[in-house]
Amino acid sequence: MAEPAGAPAVGYAELAALKHLALDGALTRTTKVSCSDLGSRLDASNQTASRRLQSLEDADYVERELVSDGQLVSITKAGEQALAAEYEDYRRVFESDAEVSLNGHVTSGMGEGRHYITLSGYMEQFRERLGYEPFPGTLNVELEAGSDRELASMGSFEAVPIDGWEDEERTYGPAVCYPATVEADGERYEPSHVISPERTHHEDDQLELIAPAKLRDELDLADGDTVTIHVEER
Repeated sequence: MAEPAGAPAVGYAELAALKHLALDGALTRTTKVSCSDLGSRLDASNQTASRRLQSLEDADYVERELVSDGQLVSITKAGEQALAAEYEDYRRVFESDAEVSLNGHVTSGMGEGRHYITLSGYMEQFRERLGYEPFPGTLNVELEAGSDRELASMGSFEAVPIDGWEDEERTYGPAVCYPATVEADGERYEPSHVISPERTHHEDDQLELIAPAKLRDELDLADGDTVTIHVEER
């Protein structure tokens, strides 16, 4: 479960409360909630329900405003992502195959991918753990609006870890790689991986992909072209 840095831990009890708030419509609108009603559904006291709401607010999973006959509650982006991750876990339990499809547009990066991917401390791990030597550069994709839920689902998949390392000059951070297939105009390319560094300058709606070949050439891509990235639990 993703949590804001420094936020209190959110456990299963709080997530159960968050689920009930979502069922009441708090994902799409501000919803009036009473601690007595929420406590009844959670089989808990009013005080316990109040504490769970406070914990969710402290973790930035909900926003709320106290009113005379209860409180107005809405679920934040972080809260929606936490629910989406829980959903994906259950989907993996009940479905044999789990896949997330992300739609976006090709965009130019800042050129950092080429530098970092070719560093020996990363390249050796790519060869060993991904089974190929990546092309020295990344394909940058800006996701379409509304991809938050799919991104949270992808984050619940088991990823290939790339360890951090250091040389005589500096320390390099870790990353994770998610196996993916890239599709454009009916053409598909694999293997490729979504690479997600622990530290990145990219916004939440941007992805970087690596592959053994230059994806722009393999799929005849230019800036602005539409691509679909299929990330599958493997």
